[in-house]
Amino acid sequence: MAYVFELPDIGEGLAEADIVRWHVPVGNPIEQDQVLVEVETAKAVVEIPSPAAGTVLHHGASEGVTLTVGSILAVIGQPGESWQTPGGDAGEPVAPDHGTGDRSPIRRRPRGKALPVVRKLARQQGVDLSTVEGTGQGGRITRDDVMAAVASKSQPQVTAAADERVRLSMLRRTIARHMSTSWREIPHVTIFHDVDAARLLAARRALAARYGRDIPMEAMVVKALVPVLRRFREFNATLDGDELLLHRTVDVGIAVDTSDGLLVPVIRGAGDLGLMALADAISDLGSRGKARTLVAQELTGATFTVSNFGALGGGRGTPIIPHGTTAILATGRALDAPVVRDAAVAIAPVMPLSLAFDHRVIDGGLGQRFVGMLVENLQEPALFLAD
Repeated sequence: MAYVFELPDIGEGLAEADIVRWHVPVGNPIEQDQVLVEVETAKAVVEIPSPAAGTVLHHGASEGVTLTVGSILAVIGQPGESWQTPGGDAGEPVAPDHGTGDRSPIRRRPRGKALPVVRKLARQQGVDLSTVEGTGQGGRITRDDVMAAVASKSQPQVTAAADERVRLSMLRRTIARHMSTSWREIPHVTIFHDVDAARLLAARRALAARYGRDIPMEAMVVKALVPVLRRFREFNATLDGDELLLHRTVDVGIAVDTSDGLLVPVIRGAGDLGLMALADAISDLGSRGKARTLVAQELTGATFTVSNFGALGGGRGTPIIPHGTTAILATGRALDAPVVRDAAVAIAPVMPLSLAFDHRVIDGGLGQRFVGMLVENLQEPALFLAD
């Protein structure tokens, strides 16, 4: 009897996932726990293993299509076995591949999944269901999908022939949703400051020479931030209605630029880690973030966020505060510029800072005091490296 495998809840309450790549085609054998499919959630790319051994009789969606949790992901059965969807559409039993590369369907029914009433509507409206992407459960084509296709056919084509329409990835759609929510709900204020980074960079070079490894600038910045966040607790907090939740732990999110978009893995208990432990954590999260192998739990729960514009050659910016927090710090690339030391002008590496904060919680004066202490720490590393 065929095993109907539904898309599982991968964690953190995620409700849907995009099909990235099927590892086993329809008609091919599969072993229990063998990787069946690769999916992208709002947090990470995850490989899902098969819950049973047998032959893949059905894929619940094509690559690039979104499935909701609980929808049919795949059906595992025996070679030659057929399978019929709950709505009455037969699946495509496919001859197994015996090394010839031939996976021709035993019985072809090349049409989208839709109920008979929807098929009738499509015929009446002249819509080819094979060109319609279903938005119903398990990718089923609904009446609204057909009418949307009708509407799109009636719209004049105003885009140039060379234009290309590209569907956003799950990660990019999630980023867009979160950024829109933050910008809509949080009154942002951004203040800027410059740091004479000569001693900071000298300390970083000395530590790198001592330990024989690179020290990420983010590690230095987080270490300098911890005592500031502990003194000004409004910056390590969450606004909950009319109350401000002041977090006891400092869990710092580190923005990581990936080919698919921005990820923000979280260093748990950053306030309790030494500099080298911070360096290890940042390097590990950064490399796994770029490889999209982080798990959902590592991408949630930040109480403050650091974004290093300088790693990409950037300077100043106006970062968007992650929803659920009250502030974010962006650091830019340190470049030589004139500075005043002991009433004399000198040339030194200057690192720009951009601090965005929630004006519902934090006023300008508090923001300036926060930045003032942070600048002191960064300009004299002994103030934070001794912790």
